[in-house]
Amino acid sequence: MMEQKIGFIGLGAMGIIMAKNLVDAGYKLQVYNRTASKIDELGGTVIKCKTPAEAAANVVAVITMLSDDDAVKEVTNSLLQTLPKNAVHISMSTISPEVSEQLASLHAAQGNNYIAATVFGRPEAAAAKKLWICVSGNSLAKEAAKPILENLGQGIFDFGETAGGANVVKIAGNFMILSSLEIMAEAYTLAEKNGLDRKQVSDFFSSTLFSAPIFQNYGKLIASKQYEPVGFKTKLGYKDARLTFKLAQQSEIPMPVAGVVHNRLLTAIAQGGGEQDWIEGVSRGVTDDAGV
Repeated sequence: MMEQKIGFIGLGAMGIIMAKNLVDAGYKLQVYNRTASKIDELGGTVIKCKTPAEAAANVVAVITMLSDDDAVKEVTNSLLQTLPKNAVHISMSTISPEVSEQLASLHAAQGNNYIAATVFGRPEAAAAKKLWICVSGNSLAKEAAKPILENLGQGIFDFGETAGGANVVKIAGNFMILSSLEIMAEAYTLAEKNGLDRKQVSDFFSSTLFSAPIFQNYGKLIASKQYEPVGFKTKLGYKDARLTFKLAQQSEIPMPVAGVVHNRLLTAIAQGGGEQDWIEGVSRGVTDDAGV
């Protein structure tokens, strides 16, 4: 498998690291990125492509790691022109399950495959190959993608043959993370306003009642008000909040907490913070509201 070519499309904060890991694993990559100069960071062994269609030509698989529904649909329309029969499009972007299912149908009509392979983890987790990967779609296509994905994460979890399944999990998971950011920011700000060291409070909770990675890793950043380097932009977090709202409405599930975190990120964006980390978008919003 490693002697065969893979297309890779999208070198954002996560994509560039994932592509590097595949290069280090010995895969031959054909890479397209909207900002072509970014491809140079991968070194001279990759093939630099001018279009998504070029990146998808003569490959066994093509990976897309893009920002939103529209970007993935646009790129897919291009790569379908050249993606070989039986090859698999591994979509690792956070998009709506509805779009995933539409794209799976387009691929099936062309005689190739589409799977969703959403990821949990910040860039530092990607660099350490510690991402958690959720997959959904055709079983044979998932099996073909597995050796590739094993070079990117520490565990792969299968959520069935409906193409959008992994996207539902990703939206639900990001909603849970975002909600956790809000409650940590509120709790640690409450402690600070009452004369306590917010970092000490965070250390206590993350080592006892809330001894989970989200509370340990994100909690430390929130407690210390450490907002750089940017790992996940507020504008992308807001896009995920919108996806949560849309899916909740389609599913007829009231999600009042989604309204709180949606408005928190929307406020940050309205105040010019769209490029900041979503940790800052939430935490600074809470501390500003509290006057600390």
